[in-house]
Amino acid sequence: MKLSRSLLTAFLIFPLNVMGVIPALLIWCSRPGGVLEYFPYDFNSFRSLVGIVLVALGAGLCWKTVSLFTEVGGTPAPYDPPRKLVIEGPYIYVRNPMMVGVCLVLLGEALLFGSVSLAAWFLVFCGLCLVLIPFWEEPDLEKRFGEPYREYRRTAPRWIPKFLPDKNRL
Repeated sequence: MKLSRSLLTAFLIFPLNVMGVIPALLIWCSRPGGVLEYFPYDFNSFRSLVGIVLVALGAGLCWKTVSLFTEVGGTPAPYDPPRKLVIEGPYIYVRNPMMVGVCLVLLGEALLFGSVSLAAWFLVFCGLCLVLIPFWEEPDLEKRFGEPYREYRRTAPRWIPKFLPDKNRL
């Protein structure tokens, strides 16, 4: 896979901020003397190990989905959306694998650090996804791609992967 500038830009703008910058700020604010010091973080070997696994799985899923978008021409960013409906790779199993990946990373970070503030950020982000995707993103995709997107929406679940994909789409 060629590492393109649009891939790096798309990965740096949204995912890095949501999964990196904001969690790092929350952890920094949770240190003794920080504004969130009443919500300290701590490490626990088993919980942290589960968190590391979730972060790795989620980051890999995010990278794969962003890569697919750039391969078909475009990015997941609103300023350069894909010109073709992406229904391959993880998108065969679920309509929003990128958001599933981000949520896995955020949950993993909350577990890794044992942080209440990171858990709250995970819940806020998931809540935003539950509102924005069906009320903003999906109508936009339907407008841009029409019947192919409507058919895709009928066969692929929004959040929970269907591991036996529709054979008619393969």
